[in-house]
Amino acid sequence: MPISKWKWEMIAMDFVVGLPKTLGKFDFIWVVVDRLTNSAHFIPVRIDYNAEQLAKVYVKEIVRLHGVPLSIISDRGTQFTSKFWRKLHAELGTQLTFSTSFHPQTNGQS
Repeated sequence: MPISKWKWEMIAMDFVVGLPKTLGKFDFIWVVVDRLTNSAHFIPVRIDYNAEQLAKVYVKEIVRLHGVPLSIISDRGTQFTSKFWRKLHAELGTQLTFSTSFHPQTNGQS
């Protein structure tokens, strides 16, 4: 993996699952980590969010604050491998990299 030259240009993301539901019905935490500084956002989301809903949260919570990253590393969850998610990032110019099954160390940060 190349090393970031600027903060928030390369990020990693994953979900923390198996949490009890909050009053707002959130049951996942979406962890988005800057690969250079290791600073992170912990964003409450719901298990039933689809790629479009996650994209709205992503733009509001990450892109608005840090700009569009050059690359994202994530697992192969259906939210991250969907046609919509891939098309969105192709249009934004963000390279998507997926960790291999049974080898989550590819991500290494989220």
